[in-house]
Amino acid sequence: MPTPLPQRLTDALRTFSHFVLGLFSNDIAIDLGTANSLVFVKGRGTVLCEPSVVAIQRGSSQVLAVGNEAKRMIGRTPGNISAIRPMKDGVIADFEITEAMLRYFIKKVQPRKLNKPLVVIAIPSGITEVEKRAVRDSALRAGAREVFLVEEPKAAAIGVGLPIHEPGGNMIIDIGGGTTEMAVISLDGIVVSRSIRIAGDEMDQAVIEHLRKAYNLMIGERTAEEIKIRIGSAYPLDEELTMEVRGRDMVTGLPKTVTITSEEVREALSEPIRAIVDAARQTLEKTPPELSADLIDRGIVLAGGGSLLRGLDKLLAEEPSLPIHIADSPMTAVVLGVGKGLDNIRYLRSRIAVSTRADL
Repeated sequence: MPTPLPQRLTDALRTFSHFVLGLFSNDIAIDLGTANSLVFVKGRGTVLCEPSVVAIQRGSSQVLAVGNEAKRMIGRTPGNISAIRPMKDGVIADFEITEAMLRYFIKKVQPRKLNKPLVVIAIPSGITEVEKRAVRDSALRAGAREVFLVEEPKAAAIGVGLPIHEPGGNMIIDIGGGTTEMAVISLDGIVVSRSIRIAGDEMDQAVIEHLRKAYNLMIGERTAEEIKIRIGSAYPLDEELTMEVRGRDMVTGLPKTVTITSEEVREALSEPIRAIVDAARQTLEKTPPELSADLIDRGIVLAGGGSLLRGLDKLLAEEPSLPIHIADSPMTAVVLGVGKGLDNIRYLRSRIAVSTRADL
């Protein structure tokens, strides 16, 4: 029976192989989001940001379009074409379509190289072992040579520059499309975390429901998202806004236009926003006292597209009575965090990445 190599030598050989293979491939990091996916290429930065949407041919599952082109088809496709989002609540809802989407992203950013890329993917902190393995297997089948998974709150904290390696409390709230991730991090580890499947998509649905009940007006997801971005808020505005909305009258079935205000949109968004605020409070209640004391000075950092909702920082500052800081680039915080892991594979493997059963 052959004598096993010492662990230090094994690690050195693995690091050297990553270096050699990296010469012939571009290692990439992916924020595989419910609403949008971002791709970071080592040495080039964030090179792709496209909607997590795939258009397929009904019956054959043939992929017709991915990303921006597919999103333009949502709600406008004929009967033989379906534009779908293969990610739901931060996890894979359709394995085959997710694999096709990942293959598209990898092929788009990967120039002609001899070797497959190493891929680092951000995942929600609250997903199961089965869901983790589904992400890993999808990436391997899509063309990755090796896959690392990093929890989204940890990736976001690294991306915004929080000193998570120090013995001190750092709190991050990442509000995405399908999930809101929040965590208190110290010494490269998550001390307390909470993941709720309430985020940007739930806000869009709240707007759709409000217009249906108040105006008998049916609108689609794209229109609801536009309303949220243009006049949505979590806190009273200095100057309230209005917007014309076009949709289908549920009574007559004809096109209809109504004018709505930012006040009523804020009321419609109050329920999902309240759920996020309550989850933040519960996370703080479970935080050890020494780390809680650190947060009085350091505050909470907001990341993700949902953090751009007007007044959300003011509302959160009132509830836990802590300083709230919005990341400089909240949309790219997670992908920048996983991208930084590509510069130090050993640190990524030992301190940042999470394992799946297949790794053990």
